[in-house]
Amino acid sequence: MKIQTSVPTSKVARASQFMKAGVKVGGNYIKHYSKKLIDPSLSKDELHKDNAADIYEALSELKGSALKMAQMLSMDRGLLPVAYSDKFAMAQYSAPPLSGPLVVKTFITYFGKSPSQLFDKFTIEAVNAASIGQVHQAWKDGKKLAVKVQYPGVADAVSSDLRIAKPLAVRLLNLNERDIDRYMGEVESKLLEETDYELELKRSIEISEACAHIPDVVFPKYYPELSSKRILTMDWLDGMHLKEFMKTNPSQDVRNQIGQALWDFYDFQIHTLRQVHADPHPGNFLMRPDGSMGVIDFGCVKVIPDFYYDNYFRLVNPDTLEDPVLTEEIFNNLEFLTPEDSPKDRVFFSDLFKEMTLMLAEPFAVDTFDFGDDRYFNKVYAFAEGLANVQELKNSKVARGSQDGLYVNRTYYGLYAMLNELKARVVTTKPEWLRSTKVLV
Repeated sequence: MKIQTSVPTSKVARASQFMKAGVKVGGNYIKHYSKKLIDPSLSKDELHKDNAADIYEALSELKGSALKMAQMLSMDRGLLPVAYSDKFAMAQYSAPPLSGPLVVKTFITYFGKSPSQLFDKFTIEAVNAASIGQVHQAWKDGKKLAVKVQYPGVADAVSSDLRIAKPLAVRLLNLNERDIDRYMGEVESKLLEETDYELELKRSIEISEACAHIPDVVFPKYYPELSSKRILTMDWLDGMHLKEFMKTNPSQDVRNQIGQALWDFYDFQIHTLRQVHADPHPGNFLMRPDGSMGVIDFGCVKVIPDFYYDNYFRLVNPDTLEDPVLTEEIFNNLEFLTPEDSPKDRVFFSDLFKEMTLMLAEPFAVDTFDFGDDRYFNKVYAFAEGLANVQELKNSKVARGSQDGLYVNRTYYGLYAMLNELKARVVTTKPEWLRSTKVLV
């Protein structure tokens, strides 16, 4: 694997990297359309593959928020062509690692000691490298540890990176610049939190202790004395990432068991703690043959405001959508509808969001849901793809949906996607007030 000896930290150096990616993307388009003149039937597959490789190469060298954006996009099947999502998925745990001297320098900066002085044994080569930091194995007092080391400069570059990346995102994803601006503050605040390992340490301990009773969910112990603002030390957890685990051909019972653990973990956080591990990509979960699952990385935690929670989850109860007055009130509260909407717009967007709500809430409408049913997911992806062509959304003068929905929806999207890949059948536990009062035949 390629080893990185430095990370661009100045605004000029990082902006140049984005520009370089933009130039390569432009060149790829020229090459594609030149070929298309000769062969009009040529698809965009090669173009997407070339663009994905060039953009990922640039972002992986920048690390931090730039690479985190790629990781987030890799989870959104339907938003990106497969070539992009497959390539960007590498950001979850297979980014190019930093060289040993940079790792040692980070320890000297925050502890005044090298890793070999702090631990009985420390592997200078990273075993995993993701968007914000990389993981090393270490041993102390007979315990095997995981030591996460943050890439230098990523915390200071979050805000400027997002500003620089916006034009590339608008062009690549054909997104509305107004919509991106609406949610930029929420994304920026979460990325800044993810670079604060002292905050992550606090949340990791609090949430793992609160969730310790959930069957088949395992958490590491954390070590404050071996952690700092840019270094985080915890017990080493054995297990496999989802794709690797599925290659072992686990039984349906084991997949159901892990799927149930995932559902119960998120159900408890959202409905009891009102704060949630909002980064449910496969790199943060370790699957085991016995049906248990290790959970790591509480860097991205969404605290759910009561007002948003009450309105969002009232929509999950199927009885709500049968009450047009209540539904309109909630759509206003969640900013699906706005005061600027004409009567025609209100009818159109109400119907659109009712359809979306019914579809995404299907797992809650039954006691047991088969997440291995690809028909459901194909329907959801087709709906999402269709939204991109809805002229009323394109022409709307306002962005729709509360900022708080960004990470809540992302959480459920990631959870559903993982359960689908597991092909798990799950008992969809939920608060009693989310159940319909009608008797289902």
